[in-house]
Amino acid sequence: MANTRQIPLVMRIPPPLLFVATFFAGVGLHHLVPVPLGTENLVAIEHLAGIALMISGGVLALSAAGTFLLKRTTLIPFSSPSKLVIGGPFRFTRNPMYVSLVLVYLGVAGDLAQLWPLLLLPLPVLLIQRVVIPFEEMRMRELFGEQYEQYCRRVNRWI
Repeated sequence: MANTRQIPLVMRIPPPLLFVATFFAGVGLHHLVPVPLGTENLVAIEHLAGIALMISGGVLALSAAGTFLLKRTTLIPFSSPSKLVIGGPFRFTRNPMYVSLVLVYLGVAGDLAQLWPLLLLPLPVLLIQRVVIPFEEMRMRELFGEQYEQYCRRVNRWI
């Protein structure tokens, strides 16, 4: 495991928890200041779209986690990976776990037809984009060097 003194505080918080806490803050705001998402006519569409996004995010997360497990490397963001994983969903995005969190978040917000959680979604995404991913990328460059650089040139950070 990495030396925790070098790890930004936010890295010690599991990324899913950042999304869950933000979502619940949005739900709380919705109860204080309700702002409906769309009209009654759109509820069925929002529900179906929400379910589709949740399923897509879940499948992506399971695929990414399975790829990590098959390669026998860590899922923990602040741990040092033992291998560079470039197969499975990592062929299309360098961060399928974070993409899956966004998809599930969007899906639940759409299913519940709540605007506040959607308005707060940029908060965990920016935290991941500006703090977590740069830390992980620095670690990957240190561990895998040119091999990781080539991977970064081929595959986008998000999508």
